[in-house]
Amino acid sequence: MVLTMIKRRRFLNVATSGISGFSLAYLLGSCSQQNQQNILNSATGSSSSLDIKTKVLRMGYQSAGDLVRNRKVLEKRLEPLGIKVEWAQFVQGPQLMEGMAAGRVDVGSVGETPPIFAQVAGSDLVYVVGTQRNKRTGRSSVIAVPPESPLKKFEEIKGQEVYFQKGSASHYFILRALQSIGLTIKDIKIKSIPTIEARAAFIEGKIPVWMTGDPHYAIAEKMGRIRVLRDSVGLDSPGAYYIADRKFAEQNPGLLKILIEELHGLDKWAEANRDEVKKLMITEQKLDEDVAARVMSRRTFVGRRGLSEALIAEQQRVADLFFQEGVIPKKINIRDALLPPDLYAAITPAEIMV
Repeated sequence: MVLTMIKRRRFLNVATSGISGFSLAYLLGSCSQQNQQNILNSATGSSSSLDIKTKVLRMGYQSAGDLVRNRKVLEKRLEPLGIKVEWAQFVQGPQLMEGMAAGRVDVGSVGETPPIFAQVAGSDLVYVVGTQRNKRTGRSSVIAVPPESPLKKFEEIKGQEVYFQKGSASHYFILRALQSIGLTIKDIKIKSIPTIEARAAFIEGKIPVWMTGDPHYAIAEKMGRIRVLRDSVGLDSPGAYYIADRKFAEQNPGLLKILIEELHGLDKWAEANRDEVKKLMITEQKLDEDVAARVMSRRTFVGRRGLSEALIAEQQRVADLFFQEGVIPKKINIRDALLPPDLYAAITPAEIMV
């Protein structure tokens, strides 16, 4: 069953060959310099003066849930403008990126790794906004074994089968974790499968090493069926991003400005109202109360981070490492997946340009 699920995931081929079934339209390049100049000409700083051409915003989110969707902050802001918000769920970041490349998603939230693999495969995407991190960030992402496993510490992972979704944030996590103990990605046997599809098999003891995150981690923890070898704290990930289709982004900079403003405000609200966030997890994600409490004990709401020079350099370092380790077949330039700097300045609050 596990192998069948793996074969059904077309996007996963990117991780081994760098080629994917992305729509040909995404291989034709970005818009002209004249179009970019037209965008900049309208970028005076207020959302009303920035172009919004769409009447529908198609948002992608992952199966673990999305606070933005649950709080309906975008709907409240966009409905008065005559813009409808549609939501599409994906099991993980690589599948969301594939949905964007196929023209089914305009904007979505993923970890640091999926946009790199998508760019390698030719997807014409742009980074919209990043996520800040602190010393506690990463506690909810773990490399784990069943309680009865003979592995007692992470250093014993060499030669083991490790189950995670290729091209997801777990890919960077395992690469850096292995580096920290002097190993490489070639020292393990990768078995690629989405987290949600691997959970039942892991709980039954059929998967030797599993990379997972909340709420799956919390569910297995409640059942007493997980022992953590290490988490991702301190492994220098730049964090998650909102990513947009380039054409959509260039035609709707005013909408991106609204999106970033709402995300920024929502982070502040969530940190100040953690009990309300937990209630939303219970009602919207159908989590047991004690599971939601475990998730919230590890979750941070540090805030958004604009596409500053510092963040661009951090994301480039991640892409370079994947190439150096032979995970992706070619070197990429993160700047090829950016909007003009002046446009970022127009749509991003100055306080998060760090």
